[in-house]
Amino acid sequence: MSDRPALLNDRSDFLPEAIGGLVAAHPDAAWHADPGFVGRADAPRDAETPRVGLVSGGGSGHEPLHIGFIGAGMLTAACPGLLFTSPNALQVVGATRWADAGRGVLHIVKNYTGDVMNFQVARDAVAVDGVETDVVVVADDVATESDEGPGRRGTAATIVVEKVCGAAAERGDDLARVTELGRAAAEASRSMAVAVAPGRLPTADRPTFDLENGSFELGAGIHGEPGVGRIDATSAGELVDTLLTRIAASLELSAGDRIVLVVNGLGATHGLELALVYGEALRRLSEREVVVERGLVGSFVTAVDTAGFSITLTRVDDEMLDLLDAPTAAPAWPNAIAHRPTYEDARPEVDDSLPDGEECGWLSAFVERVQGGIDALTDLDRRAGDADFGTNMEAALGDIDLPVRGDDAGVLQALADRLLVRSGGTSGAVFGTLFRELATARRAEENAAIALATGLERAASAITDLGGAQVGDRTMIDALVPAAQEARACADAGEDDLAACLERVHVAAREGARSTREMTAAKGRASYNADSARGVVDPGAIVVSWLFGGDGDVSAFEA
Repeated sequence: MSDRPALLNDRSDFLPEAIGGLVAAHPDAAWHADPGFVGRADAPRDAETPRVGLVSGGGSGHEPLHIGFIGAGMLTAACPGLLFTSPNALQVVGATRWADAGRGVLHIVKNYTGDVMNFQVARDAVAVDGVETDVVVVADDVATESDEGPGRRGTAATIVVEKVCGAAAERGDDLARVTELGRAAAEASRSMAVAVAPGRLPTADRPTFDLENGSFELGAGIHGEPGVGRIDATSAGELVDTLLTRIAASLELSAGDRIVLVVNGLGATHGLELALVYGEALRRLSEREVVVERGLVGSFVTAVDTAGFSITLTRVDDEMLDLLDAPTAAPAWPNAIAHRPTYEDARPEVDDSLPDGEECGWLSAFVERVQGGIDALTDLDRRAGDADFGTNMEAALGDIDLPVRGDDAGVLQALADRLLVRSGGTSGAVFGTLFRELATARRAEENAAIALATGLERAASAITDLGGAQVGDRTMIDALVPAAQEARACADAGEDDLAACLERVHVAAREGARSTREMTAAKGRASYNADSARGVVDPGAIVVSWLFGGDGDVSAFEA
């Protein structure tokens, strides 16, 4: 959990101001101050064709649930409670009366004691006015599955139920049928979550629960409630398998079953992480021969800024799929969901293999230095740039088996290809260019010292043309240009011993790299944070120097 301060004005004003902002951003919602709920801007009683009204709600802190799912084809109104607290009965009464267009109102309620009680009190109250109501209780969380007590908690399956019921109401079904479909969807749904870091309530100075580093909360609830236990941190694939095993057992899932898969972020999990989890879930469900008819991935039912995810499976039939596919104006429902999604790794298929042959000593030593320095290079770039340099070097060179084998030209070209294909950003382009020019020069020149000088000179010129960097701009050019100059001096002196030449060139490149420590960055990502970059050696310049020698120790450049 981050210890950052919350974005708020006054704690007592946080929810009114935040919900006001949600409504202002919603294209089809309005705030009803008495007694406090959000409803569709088009009052249902004014519709030419009255429909069943749908009212849901719950504690705030789970957004976009429920306000984000208001709109034609989903909810008519939603009642926001205090943070992690159920709405009160008066809110629900007001929303229910407002939502009634003469065909009754369905309550969709997550299975928490406060929610269930307040919605029940509201139904009893409006019954006196002749408002017909019914309820669907969503109880999908297998972490609390038990024959005793309140049973499964209501979590991410709520959005599936709201969508099914909303589409049924929109097409004109009566209250009994909308309720029947909602209960069928709820009963056919199971979920389970894992938290990898706790959240923080914006109005509190403490995490929603305590979780030591290196541990995950398996089966965590959406209010920070404990799950089935703490486990040691493990891979995403293992987590997905654990959750699916519990869900499948509760749902009595079998080969050939048709399901909808929802991968839901708990508030602070990046979309790329959720996408990885989604892919893992698709792959493992395929292994079980389960048919994934539809797939959704995103943060739909959050637990403030908890880091983690939940998986929901809902067994479906053709009618339920039609209802899930029906259009809705609710902004939080995905505009398009995947039909029969399949998964495969998104890996480029390019031949960037290294050649074979005799050991290439100096390039093996270079790759070894880079592989051992990835973390240190990343830290340098984090302090002065955007923290991607070490990652890019690892992507290109991290999986190379040592020693590197092949002639100089072949290995240099293979390294160029890897850097150009596997590395992103500036580093891939400039280092790919460096090795490409070295490879071209080596193929054309038998004398290794002359080839080195020619390749470095051409690389310095090409890289300058690419980005405009000059000596003094705090980039890899500050090491590359003196390296080229020393290599040319070595070649002009008639040196034909590559090892001796490399030693001289390394000294020049190392001093050039060290000089970047006191420079103000004028090019590259570090230029965006020029002041913070001062005092930090440019990591690209270090890698240039490692091409010719050194011990792979980043700290030596900061001494």
